Amino acid sequence: MSLAAPAVARDILLGLPIDCDLDNVCYIQQFVDHDPTDAASDFACGTLTYDGHTGTDFALPSRAMVDTGVNVIATARGTVRGVRDEMPDILQGQPGAPDTTNRECGNGVVIRHGDGWETQYCHMRRGSITVLPGDRVAMGQVLGQVGMSGESEFPHLELSLRENGAVVDPFDPDGAITCGVSDETLWTVPVATPAGGIISIGFSPGIPAYDRIKAGDAAAETLAPTDDLVLWGYGFGGRTRDVMITTITTPDGTEIETRSDLLERPQAQYFRAGGRRAPDGGWPVGVYGGTVTILRDGVAFDVRTAKISVR
Repeated sequence: MSLAAPAVARDILLGLPIDCDLDNVCYIQQFVDHDPTDAASDFACGTLTYDGHTGTDFALPSRAMVDTGVNVIATARGTVRGVRDEMPDILQGQPGAPDTTNRECGNGVVIRHGDGWETQYCHMRRGSITVLPGDRVAMGQVLGQVGMSGESEFPHLELSLRENGAVVDPFDPDGAITCGVSDETLWTVPVATPAGGIISIGFSPGIPAYDRIKAGDAAAETLAPTDDLVLWGYGFGGRTRDVMITTITTPDGTEIETRSDLLERPQAQYFRAGGRRAPDGGWPVGVYGGTVTILRDGVAFDVRTAKISVR
């Protein structure tokens, strides 16, 4: 994991736009594209972007968190220039998804900050926006909540920053790509920028449907002795030849399952699962452990653990 350092002196400094822990819960799925060709590269010469992407995507780990409500926050003081708040929270590709032509941002807010600086907050939850055009806002003020509106395939807030109409990457405002951690950003605090990782893990009585994992309701709270024992991991920013390893241990610490899955192509999001069928007579009752590890270039890149009670 890398930490982007704050700037020492710029015309604008930004607070975080989302009220969510970026170290343990939410994460940055995509950054601004710095490649001028039809290829794509983020500020660290990585793959967490796509061709022409002009914002930073702060992602929620599941659709369930949209219903819980995660606040979108003004990154700096300014005046609201525009608001949209009528588009449904339906992900693209899902039944009933609306036409987003010229409305790709979905529900959102645009704020002018003076001296040519402007921020735009996209894909917000319908009915959540708390400001109107002309309102003056302070840094840290709640603007609404994260949603799934507009041209969106996962729940997130897309923050775009512009200076005199030109896109600026807050992680690399001078555009001098160094293929590593930027030595100056526009954030007021250090921001974690891992180049991929684990979104969530859990146990289930079978391999869950991918949509249930993305919805946030795939993880069982307990299992019965006759249930199959399956551990799954949900990741982002996967690169070719990354390996996801799932390991299950019994209540006495005995390892009963280890599965390694090699990624054969880059994947923005993905899941893998491994497990064992219930033995004759069922599993002994107790607390079972699970570990999901991502290897990159043979080195542990991210690790998560979970427990499940069999009773």
